[in-house]
Amino acid sequence: MTGVRIAALACVWIAAACSRGEVNEAPSRAAPPPPAVADRAVATPARAEVLATGRLVTDELLTRGDFMMYEVDDVAALHYAEAAALYGAAKLAGLSGDADRLDAVTARWDRASTLPNTANHVDANVVAVVPFELYIQGAGEDYLPPALALADGQWAETRADGLTVQTRFWIDDVWMIGALQVQAYRATGEAVYLDRAALELTAYLDRLQQGNGLFHHGPDAPFFWGRGNGWVAAGLAELIAELPEDHAAYPRLVEGYRAMMAALLDHQAEDGMWRQLIDDPNAWKETSATAMFGFAMAEGVKRGVLSDPAYEEAYAKAWAALQGYIGPDGRISDVCVGTGQSRDKQYYLDRPTVTGDLHGQAPILWFAATLLEE
Repeated sequence: MTGVRIAALACVWIAAACSRGEVNEAPSRAAPPPPAVADRAVATPARAEVLATGRLVTDELLTRGDFMMYEVDDVAALHYAEAAALYGAAKLAGLSGDADRLDAVTARWDRASTLPNTANHVDANVVAVVPFELYIQGAGEDYLPPALALADGQWAETRADGLTVQTRFWIDDVWMIGALQVQAYRATGEAVYLDRAALELTAYLDRLQQGNGLFHHGPDAPFFWGRGNGWVAAGLAELIAELPEDHAAYPRLVEGYRAMMAALLDHQAEDGMWRQLIDDPNAWKETSATAMFGFAMAEGVKRGVLSDPAYEEAYAKAWAALQGYIGPDGRISDVCVGTGQSRDKQYYLDRPTVTGDLHGQAPILWFAATLLEE
């Protein structure tokens, strides 16, 4: 899909959201968020609180009549952010033994799965994370074949270096490709899926990670945009959670992951949030990136990859801070709108925010799920 087509559709979606009063100016010009949590000790989130938040956000997703859509190769397709949210909701429901919500998530996916899918683009194939999760949670054998078709289809054609032809070296792909292949492994136990993910993510680390551990938004965008780095952090965490320590790629992937987590630790705001531009202390605080980074750190601590107690404190502060941005209706505020690459730093600082955008709802659900998982 061309950047022009993405931008055009984003403008249409933002205009519609504006008409509902959901899009705000950049938060630097808006009312301040709720009080910071920096001045008090922050304990590991209580299970009851995590579950309550996760269910609140899940229920908001399930009340939506329409699906979040966008255009892939001239086809109106399910948006990857909708799939990311359904994936988190399914995992959360399964972990908490919530059969009713799992059934409702399954029903929403059953409707979404009837939508067209080109199956030839990272953003199109990644929707299979949902049926994989439903299969893992016991929804039935019928969910596995279509999910495998999308995971294997991603590797139906490869480049000379063995990477999928869907490789485009955008930082978002670390999750789009990595999470899909990891989910295929979780569903089947077949190591080929971990090998694919490890090969791909190692190439992305070698090509895109900067000396400070973070990732530029792109070759023409030398800025450390929050959500873009969030996709990287989350994708690395998904793979490291499953990759055996004796896998050939494990040392390199853990090295890159730890370098990123250390950089994020250095740039976390006192109240637990991260910013629209990670390394700019004057940039406004952004929720989708904060949820993604909190999720990634919690996974690393849980798996024993991050041993410094500072990481547990960091993700606990992030979770506590995010509670102040979640409304009683389950919609999270201060989510940056879709953002293309730019050489203009001010472009990032002036991006509007949205309340209830699934780019922000989804990682809250991932974060809640990993905090619940033993």
